[in-house]
Amino acid sequence: MAKFEKANSVGEWLDQRLNLTAFNKVMMTEYWIPKDINFLWAMGVLLATTFGILIISGIFLMMYYKPDIHLAFDSVNYTIMQEVKFGWLFRHMHAVAASVVFLIIYIHMFTGIYYGSYKQGREMIWISGMLLFMTFSAAGFSGYMLPWGQMSYWAAMVITNLFGGIPFIGDALVVWIRGDFNVADATLTRFFMLHVFLLPVVIMGIIALHFYTLRVPHVNNQDSEELDFDAEAEKYLSGNKKESKVIPFWPVFISKDLAVMGIFFIFYFYLVFFHYDFAMDPVNFDPADNMVTPTHIYPEWYFLWSYEVLRGSIFNVGSLKAGDIGLMAFGFANVIFLLLPFLDRDPKILPAHKRPKFFIWFWILMIDLIALTALGKLPPQGIFTYLGFVAMVSFILLFLSLPLITKSDAKKRGDV
Repeated sequence: MAKFEKANSVGEWLDQRLNLTAFNKVMMTEYWIPKDINFLWAMGVLLATTFGILIISGIFLMMYYKPDIHLAFDSVNYTIMQEVKFGWLFRHMHAVAASVVFLIIYIHMFTGIYYGSYKQGREMIWISGMLLFMTFSAAGFSGYMLPWGQMSYWAAMVITNLFGGIPFIGDALVVWIRGDFNVADATLTRFFMLHVFLLPVVIMGIIALHFYTLRVPHVNNQDSEELDFDAEAEKYLSGNKKESKVIPFWPVFISKDLAVMGIFFIFYFYLVFFHYDFAMDPVNFDPADNMVTPTHIYPEWYFLWSYEVLRGSIFNVGSLKAGDIGLMAFGFANVIFLLLPFLDRDPKILPAHKRPKFFIWFWILMIDLIALTALGKLPPQGIFTYLGFVAMVSFILLFLSLPLITKSDAKKRGDV
C-alpha cells in the first residue's frame, strides 16, 4: 500500500490520491499543439461546448416533455413554450444547438480532409470522428421525431421504411425498430430513450476516444509538417518559446479557442433570440396526423445531401429497380467517408493546395454536396429530378476516382 503523508491543503490531499498534477500535465500544461494552425482548429472545442449546451438544455426540456403521442406536441408547443418560465429559452437554445452542432461537425470534417489529417497514423482520429458524426446523426434524427409534428411523423415513417430494403430481414427489422407495424406510441418512446440516454452516453464515450486518439500522432498543422513534438516541447520548456513550433494546450492554445468561442456565441445567441426556427419547417408546427401526408417530405438540412443521394436514382438497371439503386447509393454515401484514409493513396501528408488534382477533387466535392443539399429541399419533379441524378452519380464517381487521383499527384511529385 502506498504511503501517504499529511496533506497541507485540500488540493494536496486530492493530488496524493488522484495524481492531479500528473493528469494536469498530460492533458493541459504539457499537451502540445502546433503553432502553425488557424481558427479552424477551434472547431473541436466548439463541438464539445455545443454538445454541453445540448445536454444542459435537454435535461431541462426532459423535465416537462411527455413521450406520449397524445401529449408530446402540446408538451413542447404549449407547456414548455408558454407555461414554463423561460421554457422558450431552453427550447430555442436546444433547437439552435442541434443545427449548429452539425455545421461545426461539417467544418471540422472538411478541414480534416483538406489538410490530410486522416493519414499515416491519424486513421483512428478520423475513424473515431466519423463514428461521432454517425452517432450525432442518429441523435439528430431521434430528436427530430420528439416534437411529434407533421414533418417529425412523416420523416420517421420514411426513414424507418428504408430498413425494409435490406434483403431477408428488412420487413421484420422495420417492425422491430418501430415497436409496431406503424410509427406509433412505441416508436416515440423508443426514440425518446435513444435521444435522452443511450445516444448521449455513446457520444460521450466516443468523444473520450476521439481525444485519446490525438495523444500519439498529435494534432496536424496547416502545412502538414511532421514535428518532433518532444524536441519542440523541450525548446518551449527551456524558455526558447519563439523558436519552438509548439505551444501548450493550457493556457496558450485554449486562450485562442476562447476567442473563437466568443465570436461563436455572438452568432449562436443571435439565432437563439431572433431566428431560432431558421432551420425548422413550418409544417412541423402542425400536430402529427397519419391521415394527412405533407406535399413534400424531407429531413433536417444536415441530412439533405444524403437524402438526395437516396432518391437521386431515377432509372432501373436490369433487374435492379431505381429505389433499390438509391438505397445502395445511400448506404455507400454513409460509409464511404469512414473509408477515406484507405482511399487516399498519396503516401505523404500534404494540404490540398499542395496536391493539384486532389485540390480540384476537394472543391468539386464541396460544390456537389451543396448541390445535393439544395436539391434535397426541392420537390423531385421536372429538371430537379435530373439534376439530383447527376449530383448523385457525381458523388459516387468522385470517391471511386479518389485512389487514382491521389496516386497521380504522388507520381507527379516522384513519391511513388
